[in-house]
Amino acid sequence: MLLIGLAGLAVAEHEREQLAAPQVSGVVLFSRNFQSRRQLQDLVDDLRNLRGDDAFVICVDQEGGVVQRFRDGFTRLPALAKLGQVWDRDPERAVALAEEHAWLMASELRAVDVDLSFAPVLDLARGNRAIGTRALHADPEAVSELGQAYVRGMHLAGMSATLKHFPGHGSVQADTHLETATDPRDPDSLRQEDMLPFIDAIESGAEAVMMAHVVYPSVDAWPAGQSRVWIDDVLRGELGFHGLVFSDDISMAAAGAAGDVAARIRAHQGAGCDLILACQPEAVEPALAATRDMPPCDAERVAGLRGAVASTWESLEDNPQRDQFIARIRSLNDEESA
Repeated sequence: MLLIGLAGLAVAEHEREQLAAPQVSGVVLFSRNFQSRRQLQDLVDDLRNLRGDDAFVICVDQEGGVVQRFRDGFTRLPALAKLGQVWDRDPERAVALAEEHAWLMASELRAVDVDLSFAPVLDLARGNRAIGTRALHADPEAVSELGQAYVRGMHLAGMSATLKHFPGHGSVQADTHLETATDPRDPDSLRQEDMLPFIDAIESGAEAVMMAHVVYPSVDAWPAGQSRVWIDDVLRGELGFHGLVFSDDISMAAAGAAGDVAARIRAHQGAGCDLILACQPEAVEPALAATRDMPPCDAERVAGLRGAVASTWESLEDNPQRDQFIARIRSLNDEESA
């Protein structure tokens, strides 16, 4: 039911009690939880000792560019927009680089026993400031091809893929997620543009989808993550998606107030979200209180998001193909924009 955030570099005593709650299905790690690869490994090991069951996932946003939580000791990944710039010059090369970018990201996380990175971002680059260079491209066809390549790369590294943020952020000019933005376009336009990369990536076998904090009034008055129309009718019904549905972080808009957290949880759970993110530490206790009488997410379904058997870091460093991938990915930052 819940994925919760931690405050610091190690698990605090009160957080041990929070993690033991049956409605907690995992954690989401951030830069505040990272100092070094060694410290991260100790934190992950501690979490595994606390929750040794398979129905517990350790997650992070490790997209690259401005959204890369673990940096020192990990490959510095360029923003996904760099792949879109290559697409404009050489689509075939861009597809290959997208797969390599994904494999590097996922294989390094799996080497420290992190299960899941919330990737890839499939929002179109249509001017939304909350997305910015996190988007692959403005053209739906380009995002579709690159997104499918990214899913393949993650799968090759033993990691499930999470498509975000469904059904897209469109061109709404939100600076952050603190306020829900509104996109007035009609459903046909959404299906032909924003939704196309999601449709194709779902057909390619993506295991999870994260919802957007965006209202599309032509479809429903509720934000997508709180909308049974978007989740049940469109995502699960029309698109036939059978995987897990994540909310985006409810505490981004909740400011930590207990009533706001509880209301958002009820709205997301009632709309059909399987896993609800309460990433800010001050939101965790209100979230636990709000979900105390709710059934946890099905253990078998959560276990399906756990990472596959992974290489050790030492074996990664001895892999010459990885060295080639790193060189090609790093070279993206030196290339001129198209």
